[in-house]
Amino acid sequence: MAQWRCSWRCRDGESSGNGQGEPGDVKTKRTNRQGLTQASARIAKAIGLPEIMAIVRTSARDMTGADGVTFVLREVDQVYYADESAIRPLWKGQRFPISDCISGWSILNRCPVTVPILENDPRIPLDLYRTTFVKSLAIVPIGMEVPIGTIGAYWAIRHQATEGEVAILEGLAQSTFTAIVRLRDLASSD
Repeated sequence: MAQWRCSWRCRDGESSGNGQGEPGDVKTKRTNRQGLTQASARIAKAIGLPEIMAIVRTSARDMTGADGVTFVLREVDQVYYADESAIRPLWKGQRFPISDCISGWSILNRCPVTVPILENDPRIPLDLYRTTFVKSLAIVPIGMEVPIGTIGAYWAIRHQATEGEVAILEGLAQSTFTAIVRLRDLASSD
């Protein structure tokens, strides 16, 4: 099996596009930064996981233009597709072995992954995607040291996720991780 490495790290959320104006213009950056700040504030105030998932799925779709977003949780050696917002159903409520899916790969390798053409990537279980609209994706882990899940963005066209889109997903994932840890701490102190 091929060895895969994490190919980039978004530095500060400012990186986006390919240097040719694609969504890297100043107005888009400012709008996305404001949207991410607002979403992060709402996530921080959330009183439960369902509220966090609702904020993430809506914000991620709005800010990346993705046709679908999933919220995946790690359950030991499986991943659980806990929530989604998409133009057509994906995998909400289903579990898969962590070693058999791209969300699991992102968790195990603790880094984002983008796949512009699903058929070209051997990490993709194509049988799971054939009945969906998905042609390309970006997945980021929730928590980098010990990921507790992933946020996935999916497009119905071949699309190379930009650094800016990945930075948005990473920002949401960071806020999500912090909020979930806070909720767990509150629950354990009761």
